[in-house]
Amino acid sequence: MRIAAEEWVARSTVDPGVHDRWPGYQAILLAADDVDVIRLVPIADMLFAQAHADARSLDSNDADEHIARWHQAFRDFGIKPRVARVSVDALVRRAASDDGLPRINVLVDLYNAISILHRVPVGGEDLDRYRGPARLVLAAGDEPFHTTAHGEPIVDHPDQGEPVWVDEGGVTCRRWNWRQATRTAIDEQTTGVGFILDSLDAPDHLGARRAAEQLAELIPNVHTRTIRVTE
Repeated sequence: MRIAAEEWVARSTVDPGVHDRWPGYQAILLAADDVDVIRLVPIADMLFAQAHADARSLDSNDADEHIARWHQAFRDFGIKPRVARVSVDALVRRAASDDGLPRINVLVDLYNAISILHRVPVGGEDLDRYRGPARLVLAAGDEPFHTTAHGEPIVDHPDQGEPVWVDEGGVTCRRWNWRQATRTAIDEQTTGVGFILDSLDAPDHLGARRAAEQLAELIPNVHTRTIRVTE
Protein backbone atom coordinates (compact mmCIF):
# COMPACT_ATOMS: atom_id res chain seq x y z
CA MET A 1 0.00 0.00 0.00
CA ARG A 2 1.29 3.41 -0.96
CA ILE A 3 2.47 5.70 1.84
CA ALA A 4 0.73 9.10 1.87
CA ALA A 5 2.86 12.20 1.45
CA GLU A 6 2.07 13.58 4.91
CA GLU A 7 2.94 10.27 6.59
CA TRP A 8 6.15 9.88 4.57
CA VAL A 9 7.36 13.27 5.72
CA ALA A 10 6.30 12.80 9.35
CA ARG A 11 7.80 9.33 9.82
CA SER A 12 11.10 9.68 7.98
CA THR A 13 14.24 9.71 10.13
CA VAL A 14 18.00 10.27 10.21
CA ASP A 15 20.05 7.77 12.20
CA PRO A 16 21.92 9.33 15.16
CA GLY A 17 25.13 7.78 13.83
CA VAL A 18 24.97 10.09 10.81
CA HIS A 19 24.65 13.18 12.99
CA ASP A 20 27.42 11.91 15.27
CA ARG A 21 29.85 11.85 12.34
CA TRP A 22 28.53 14.94 10.53
CA PRO A 23 26.90 17.23 13.13
CA GLY A 24 26.45 19.99 10.55
CA TYR A 25 24.07 17.84 8.52
CA GLN A 26 20.41 18.67 8.04
CA ALA A 27 17.69 17.16 5.84
CA ILE A 28 14.59 18.84 4.49
CA LEU A 29 11.81 16.59 3.25
CA LEU A 30 8.89 17.65 1.06
CA ALA A 31 6.12 15.48 -0.34
CA ALA A 32 2.84 15.83 -2.18
CA ASP A 33 0.07 13.59 -3.41
CA ASP A 34 -1.54 14.02 -6.83
CA VAL A 35 0.90 16.54 -8.29
CA ASP A 36 -0.37 18.33 -11.40
CA VAL A 37 2.62 17.52 -13.59
CA ILE A 38 1.18 19.16 -16.73
CA ARG A 39 1.01 22.52 -14.97
CA LEU A 40 4.71 22.21 -14.12
CA VAL A 41 5.89 21.68 -17.72
CA PRO A 42 6.56 25.36 -18.62
CA ILE A 43 8.02 26.00 -15.16
CA ALA A 44 10.41 23.08 -15.48
CA ASP A 45 11.43 24.27 -18.96
CA MET A 46 12.18 27.76 -17.66
CA LEU A 47 14.15 26.57 -14.62
CA PHE A 48 16.05 24.03 -16.71
CA ALA A 49 17.24 26.82 -19.01
CA GLN A 50 18.09 29.07 -16.04
CA ALA A 51 20.11 26.29 -14.42
CA HIS A 52 22.19 25.78 -17.56
CA ALA A 53 22.83 29.50 -17.89
CA ASP A 54 23.81 29.69 -14.23
CA ALA A 55 26.20 26.71 -14.45
CA ARG A 56 27.85 28.09 -17.58
CA SER A 57 28.38 31.50 -15.98
CA LEU A 58 30.56 30.08 -13.21
CA ASP A 59 34.26 30.74 -12.96
CA SER A 60 35.87 27.31 -12.89
CA ASN A 61 38.44 28.63 -10.40
CA ASP A 62 35.78 29.53 -7.82
CA ALA A 63 35.05 26.59 -5.51
CA ASP A 64 31.59 26.36 -3.96
CA GLU A 65 31.94 26.05 -0.19
CA HIS A 66 28.95 23.77 0.27
CA ILE A 67 30.08 21.41 -2.48
CA ALA A 68 33.55 21.40 -0.91
CA ARG A 69 31.99 20.27 2.39
CA TRP A 70 30.33 17.41 0.54
CA HIS A 71 33.63 16.39 -1.01
CA GLN A 72 35.10 16.16 2.49
CA ALA A 73 32.10 14.19 3.77
CA PHE A 74 32.54 11.70 0.92
CA ARG A 75 36.25 11.40 1.78
CA ASP A 76 35.21 10.70 5.39
CA PHE A 77 33.59 7.45 4.27
CA GLY A 78 36.35 6.60 1.82
CA ILE A 79 35.16 8.03 -1.50
CA LYS A 80 37.26 10.50 -3.49
CA PRO A 81 35.33 13.10 -5.53
CA ARG A 82 36.57 11.73 -8.85
CA VAL A 83 35.30 8.25 -7.96
CA ALA A 84 31.77 9.40 -7.06
CA ARG A 85 30.68 13.00 -6.97
CA VAL A 86 28.00 14.49 -4.76
CA SER A 87 24.92 14.84 -6.95
CA VAL A 88 24.86 18.64 -7.16
CA ASP A 89 28.52 18.77 -8.21
CA ALA A 90 27.88 16.25 -10.98
CA LEU A 91 24.82 18.21 -12.14
CA VAL A 92 26.62 21.57 -12.21
CA ARG A 93 29.54 20.12 -14.15
CA ARG A 94 27.31 18.45 -16.70
CA ALA A 95 25.09 21.52 -17.13
CA ALA A 96 28.22 23.61 -17.75
CA SER A 97 29.47 21.23 -20.44
CA ASP A 98 28.83 21.61 -24.16
CA ASP A 99 26.26 18.79 -24.15
CA GLY A 100 24.42 19.97 -21.06
CA LEU A 101 22.05 17.89 -18.95
CA PRO A 102 19.78 15.40 -20.71
CA ARG A 103 16.05 15.90 -20.27
CA ILE A 104 14.56 13.11 -18.13
CA ASN A 105 10.98 14.05 -17.29
CA VAL A 106 9.16 17.05 -15.85
CA LEU A 107 9.63 16.34 -12.14
CA VAL A 108 13.24 15.22 -12.44
CA ASP A 109 14.13 18.18 -14.66
CA LEU A 110 12.46 20.46 -12.12
CA TYR A 111 14.34 19.25 -9.07
CA ASN A 112 17.64 18.96 -10.96
CA ALA A 113 17.33 22.60 -11.98
CA ILE A 114 16.52 23.70 -8.44
CA SER A 115 19.48 21.68 -7.17
CA ILE A 116 21.82 23.54 -9.51
CA LEU A 117 20.37 26.98 -8.84
CA HIS A 118 20.66 26.62 -5.06
CA ARG A 119 23.80 24.42 -4.96
CA VAL A 120 22.18 21.76 -2.79
CA PRO A 121 21.67 18.01 -3.40
CA VAL A 122 18.01 17.26 -4.16
CA GLY A 123 16.57 13.80 -4.71
CA GLY A 124 13.08 12.78 -5.79
CA GLU A 125 11.18 9.56 -5.11
CA ASP A 126 7.99 8.04 -6.49
CA LEU A 127 5.82 7.42 -3.42
CA ASP A 128 3.79 4.77 -5.26
CA ARG A 129 6.97 2.67 -5.33
CA TYR A 130 8.26 3.61 -1.90
CA ARG A 131 7.79 1.16 0.98
CA GLY A 132 7.23 3.02 4.21
CA PRO A 133 9.09 6.15 5.35
CA ALA A 134 12.60 7.19 4.36
CA ARG A 135 15.54 6.55 6.68
CA LEU A 136 19.11 7.82 6.38
CA VAL A 137 21.40 5.21 7.93
CA LEU A 138 24.98 3.99 7.87
CA ALA A 139 24.84 0.88 5.70
CA ALA A 140 25.42 -2.61 7.03
CA GLY A 141 26.55 -3.52 3.50
CA ASP A 142 24.01 -6.21 2.70
CA GLU A 143 21.06 -3.97 1.77
CA PRO A 144 19.74 -4.47 -1.79
CA PHE A 145 20.22 -1.59 -4.21
CA HIS A 146 18.36 -1.86 -7.51
CA THR A 147 20.26 -0.21 -10.34
CA THR A 148 21.53 -0.90 -13.85
CA ALA A 149 24.87 -1.92 -15.34
CA HIS A 150 25.54 -1.83 -19.09
CA GLY A 151 21.84 -1.21 -19.63
CA GLU A 152 20.72 -4.27 -17.66
CA PRO A 153 18.96 -4.30 -14.26
CA ILE A 154 21.08 -5.60 -11.37
CA VAL A 155 20.94 -5.69 -7.58
CA ASP A 156 24.04 -4.14 -5.99
CA HIS A 157 24.94 -3.43 -2.35
CA PRO A 158 26.43 -0.41 -0.58
CA ASP A 159 29.74 -0.39 1.24
CA GLN A 160 29.63 -0.92 4.98
CA GLY A 161 29.39 2.39 6.82
CA GLU A 162 28.29 4.31 3.74
CA PRO A 163 25.42 6.79 4.34
CA VAL A 164 22.38 5.53 2.44
CA TRP A 165 18.72 6.44 2.24
CA VAL A 166 16.60 3.32 2.65
CA ASP A 167 12.99 2.21 2.87
CA GLU A 168 11.56 -1.18 3.83
CA GLY A 169 12.59 -2.60 0.46
CA GLY A 170 16.27 -1.65 0.57
CA VAL A 171 18.48 1.23 -0.52
CA THR A 172 16.77 4.09 -2.34
CA CYS A 173 19.90 6.24 -2.73
CA ARG A 174 23.56 5.29 -2.31
CA ARG A 175 26.40 7.42 -0.94
CA TRP A 176 23.94 9.91 0.56
CA ASN A 177 22.84 11.42 -2.74
CA TRP A 178 25.18 10.00 -5.38
CA ARG A 179 22.90 7.55 -7.18
CA GLN A 180 19.21 6.80 -6.75
CA ALA A 181 17.68 3.34 -7.07
CA THR A 182 15.73 2.47 -10.19
CA ARG A 183 13.08 0.84 -7.98
CA THR A 184 11.73 4.12 -6.61
CA ALA A 185 12.71 6.43 -9.47
CA ILE A 186 10.32 9.09 -10.73
CA ASP A 187 8.95 8.53 -14.24
CA GLU A 188 6.37 10.10 -16.54
CA GLN A 189 3.48 8.54 -14.60
CA THR A 190 4.59 9.74 -11.16
CA THR A 191 2.14 12.00 -9.32
CA GLY A 192 2.91 11.19 -5.67
CA VAL A 193 6.40 12.49 -5.03
CA GLY A 194 8.83 12.90 -2.15
CA PHE A 195 11.85 15.20 -2.26
CA ILE A 196 14.94 14.94 -0.04
CA LEU A 197 17.28 17.93 0.30
CA ASP A 198 20.62 17.08 1.94
CA SER A 199 22.59 19.95 3.44
CA LEU A 200 25.96 20.32 5.15
CA ASP A 201 25.75 24.10 4.86
CA ALA A 202 25.61 24.72 8.62
CA PRO A 203 24.59 26.75 10.49
CA ASP A 204 22.07 28.50 8.23
CA HIS A 205 21.50 25.90 5.46
CA LEU A 206 20.49 28.80 3.24
CA GLY A 207 20.66 26.96 -0.09
CA ALA A 208 18.52 24.08 1.16
CA ARG A 209 15.98 26.43 2.72
CA ARG A 210 15.64 28.48 -0.46
CA ALA A 211 15.36 25.34 -2.59
CA ALA A 212 12.66 23.96 -0.28
CA GLU A 213 10.78 27.26 -0.37
CA GLN A 214 10.85 27.26 -4.17
CA LEU A 215 9.56 23.69 -4.38
CA ALA A 216 6.80 24.53 -1.89
CA GLU A 217 5.77 27.55 -3.94
CA LEU A 218 5.56 25.49 -7.13
CA ILE A 219 3.75 22.43 -5.77
CA PRO A 220 0.43 23.05 -3.97
CA ASN A 221 -0.50 21.13 -0.80
CA VAL A 222 3.06 20.03 -0.19
CA HIS A 223 4.03 18.69 3.24
CA THR A 224 7.44 19.66 4.57
CA ARG A 225 9.68 18.92 7.55
CA THR A 226 13.25 19.67 8.57
CA ILE A 227 15.23 17.00 10.38
CA ARG A 228 17.90 18.63 12.53
CA VAL A 229 20.77 17.26 14.57
CA THR A 230 18.88 17.92 17.81
CA GLU A 231 16.00 15.55 16.93
